[in-house]
Amino acid sequence: MENSEATKVALVTGASGGIGRHIALRLAEDGYNLVVHYNTNESTAQAVVSEIQSLGRAAYAVQADLSSVEEIRAMFATIKKISQRLDAFINNAGVPAQGVPMSETDEEIFDRVFATNTKGTFFALSEAANLLSDGGRIINMSSSTTYFPTANLAVYTASKAALKTYTEVLAKEIGSRDITVNTVSPGPTVPGMFEWAPEELRSEAAASSPFNRLGTPDDISGVISFLASDDARWVSGQQILVNGGASI
Repeated sequence: MENSEATKVALVTGASGGIGRHIALRLAEDGYNLVVHYNTNESTAQAVVSEIQSLGRAAYAVQADLSSVEEIRAMFATIKKISQRLDAFINNAGVPAQGVPMSETDEEIFDRVFATNTKGTFFALSEAANLLSDGGRIINMSSSTTYFPTANLAVYTASKAALKTYTEVLAKEIGSRDITVNTVSPGPTVPGMFEWAPEELRSEAAASSPFNRLGTPDDISGVISFLASDDARWVSGQQILVNGGASI
């Protein structure tokens, strides 16, 4: 990837589809070159790379299983080698909600969700903090379930709740480098993890917003665009709920 001194580079994890894809494309429109992370679906990641390139920005895809600290470190080493810089890290990837009551949750489900959403996120943030240029941006993607606890989502909600602490601590640790760290918590969004929800739940979620609809990826990517911009230089350590005023 060729970079001029003025060209910023953003890494979006889980960028091969859903909200991550929209975030990557929006940042490309904003002038960023992109690193498109994926875990298993290389073809869709390469399709996103092609879309970004059609916008006149540089992009390439990197593969990593974010439950593996070794693979996380290898991903950032690749970015350092190819791009020589990183200006924004959007921590979007995660294991989706597991609709299981606490009384029926087994150790495998708990470990699988926490391995990516909590442990993987921690070590990705650690690597990003070391590689980010001064004045950079870190944006963690959490969930509105951390505001509105939902039955059968204890493991997922707990795994995402950790990001609040990560954001607030890291904002203090690297703020002296003019790096901002924030969390965005989307409400029910389609396309996104919520698209697999039953129709009854989707209708209930839409009705809970005064806009009487579910969120869209563009609703989320617009907020990311702002937080990744120079205009957000004085916003850090914040938890931003993006759910259209919904009450659930």
